[in-house]
Amino acid sequence: MAGAVEHDYHILPPSPWPFFAGIAALVWGLGMVVFFTGLVPRSGDGAMMEFFFARGLDTIQGRDGSGGGWIILLIGTLMAAYVMYGWWRDVAAESARGEHTPVIDLGLRYGMIMFIMQEAMFFVGWFWMFFELGLFHKFRAGWNPDILENPESYASWPPPSIETVDPWHLPLMNTLILLLSGTTVTWGHHALVHGDRKGAKWGIGLTVALGVLFLAVMAYEYTHLFHYRLEDGMNGTFWLSTNVYGSAFFMATGFHGLHVLIGAIFLFAMWARLMNGGMSPEKHFGLEAAAWYWHFVDVVWLFLFAFIYVAFV
Repeated sequence: MAGAVEHDYHILPPSPWPFFAGIAALVWGLGMVVFFTGLVPRSGDGAMMEFFFARGLDTIQGRDGSGGGWIILLIGTLMAAYVMYGWWRDVAAESARGEHTPVIDLGLRYGMIMFIMQEAMFFVGWFWMFFELGLFHKFRAGWNPDILENPESYASWPPPSIETVDPWHLPLMNTLILLLSGTTVTWGHHALVHGDRKGAKWGIGLTVALGVLFLAVMAYEYTHLFHYRLEDGMNGTFWLSTNVYGSAFFMATGFHGLHVLIGAIFLFAMWARLMNGGMSPEKHFGLEAAAWYWHFVDVVWLFLFAFIYVAFV
């Protein structure tokens, strides 16, 4: 037949999502910079500029009550969420139309594997920093003060003025929550593979609920640390911008919490598709990819708990 395409690849029509994804990433990245560091100081001279471009973290830390600094981050987050919704909706529609051949399915799996690998390297950076400070801090204590400011503060790790988080209370609780969620997501996946849609709905729904519970416990832990810091006059404890230990701790655990939030949203989308009659034992890569990502989040937390909460405190 003239014009027939005899290959296993699906030629995509023109899509707006890569372009919009780039714009959303630009706005979201700018919002992160403004939220954490700011582009203008808070002086009271330019209220509009300070609302949009002064550091939004100041408000959360209680040092400034003027608000602002978070609006660009919010806009970027909403733009990224819309792009992900639209793009994934189109991919799911392609699968429903039968356009995902075995070659396409294999490509999707390779893509998800590479995505998880780059996420793993992202966390390697945080672990590398924490290990370097925890294992070689005494070498820093002997450095020339002209090279390193206050090198004597590195004589011990964590610094003696810091009261660290007890790993055997809230962190242990969160560890058990994530381990349990790993069993429920496996239950849901295997239930769908064997045609048990009711079991799949329960398994994925419980996993989402456990993810939300994990985030609630982490938020309570952060709130407790923040209020303790204020009550202690910002001495004897740590926070994001107080010292290097606080920076390493909150950036590593906080970005893991962000990944848990992303994974919970991913699984919630799969649960919603299940509830609407979507996916089948033969075609359910979206759920499989979400399960892979969730297990990755579980493993990263085990390393965080073992080394950041337990080993170096």
